[in-house]
Amino acid sequence: MEETQSLLYKIKPLSDRLPSVKRPEGHVHFRTKMMWVIVILVLYFVMTNVYLYGLDRETMLDMFAQYRTIMAGASGSLLQLGIGPIVTASIIMQLFVGAKIIKLDLGKREDKACYQSVLKLLVIVMIIFEAIPQVAGYLSPSAGLTSAIGPVGGRLILILQLFIGSYIIFMMDEVVSKWGIGSGISLFIAAGVAQQLFTGTFNWEMVSMGSTSVPGGTIPRALYYVFTLTPEQMSSYGYESLFLGSPNPVIALIGTLVIFFIVAYLESTRIELPLSHGNARGARGRYPIKLLYASNIPVILMSALLAIISMVALLLYSNPTLRGIPFIGGNGAIGYFLEGSTTAAGGLAWYLSAPTGLTSWLMPILDPATYGDGLHGPLQHIAHVLVYFTVMVMGSILFAKFWVETTNLGPEAVAKQIQKSGMQMPGFRRDPRVLKRVLERYIPTITVMSGAIVGALAAFADMVGTTGNASGTGVLLTVGIIIHFYEAMGREQMMEMNPMMRGFFGGE
Repeated sequence: MEETQSLLYKIKPLSDRLPSVKRPEGHVHFRTKMMWVIVILVLYFVMTNVYLYGLDRETMLDMFAQYRTIMAGASGSLLQLGIGPIVTASIIMQLFVGAKIIKLDLGKREDKACYQSVLKLLVIVMIIFEAIPQVAGYLSPSAGLTSAIGPVGGRLILILQLFIGSYIIFMMDEVVSKWGIGSGISLFIAAGVAQQLFTGTFNWEMVSMGSTSVPGGTIPRALYYVFTLTPEQMSSYGYESLFLGSPNPVIALIGTLVIFFIVAYLESTRIELPLSHGNARGARGRYPIKLLYASNIPVILMSALLAIISMVALLLYSNPTLRGIPFIGGNGAIGYFLEGSTTAAGGLAWYLSAPTGLTSWLMPILDPATYGDGLHGPLQHIAHVLVYFTVMVMGSILFAKFWVETTNLGPEAVAKQIQKSGMQMPGFRRDPRVLKRVLERYIPTITVMSGAIVGALAAFADMVGTTGNASGTGVLLTVGIIIHFYEAMGREQMMEMNPMMRGFFGGE
């Protein structure tokens, strides 16, 4: 253990030389924090619209198209990798520290500084680790760039741009966390999902739908149908097209709103355990155990796992080199992909992929002749839904238990934290072991429930469909992020009005 710790401290001088955002020396005014949040958001949206120089956009494939929302990036842009490298590096570091593989006490200033410093270096490693395979596989340099500096040089230019874009978004995350409010990563996820939800609801640009063109957004399309179609046309095909037809059917908008309200309600549901201060008579408090105790982390990890499975299946089926591997290379049972598509059309990868809306599974079951895809029968679609829903729920439960135990949220760790703060539970002896036994009545059960709930909600949202194809996980994350951002704004305003509250909330 000591060797691991000493090794990180040996790496720290190197990682300290990397560009970083300086922490403010004094209190930052609320208006200044809001200004930085707005500036970073504008810069984020600008970067999602700056496409990679020299990229052949005709031949590119987005391996993570289904999971683009939780990666907070834009395909083919400087933010092609999104927050993927940052999140991956953060999860690795947090799990290593939580599992005591790396012995750091984040409550100590020196250890926390070492943790943050080494994290920057790991982010760079993850950027390179994620950029090279994408450029080598599915991001090709254009013919003009290749003829000018060669194919190897062209790919290096693309990797360099991905590196610059990913490191800039890492710096932007630091600006928000140090000079703004909340977390930059959360802000980028919410911004990307909100953009998709907004355009999916209000986009008036005409899109092709069969032999006709209709507005792409749910509300403009509904108005277009009401004012242009006759009652007979609405009865024959209008209502079905409006409520179920792609893109952005009304049922997807309704499903998105339902998920919003359910998650908003669940975020406010909690059990509050009474506490009293051991030394200050009359000082009382409460320890809240939220129903969504493990937050949305389990469903993020589950979505990341399914994304990796989908990517591996795609590479095994379509990559010329990997197709030659015996038994698994080019094996349709693992995953079958149509040419030019990154979404599985069959095999195990199809059963583990998210159903996107009712027309992808319910209508083929009810009316296979009209809505069938020609590849799968009703029983296969039923199996697809059952397998995906079960995997999401069970996987989220397992990740919830794993996350709680490795991030000091388990009964023993929480009991020590309460004891350390000088608080105790009224009517019980002041002993961490006693407090642990009380917490064990609640935390393990709440952990399983929270994992099952977020997994079921994400799967349900995917199955019903979401406006703008924001995905169930994206909608879940956005609701939680908005609620937490609103609470953070309230704390900041309270500290602004009463400077004495800054110490209580951990401010400057």
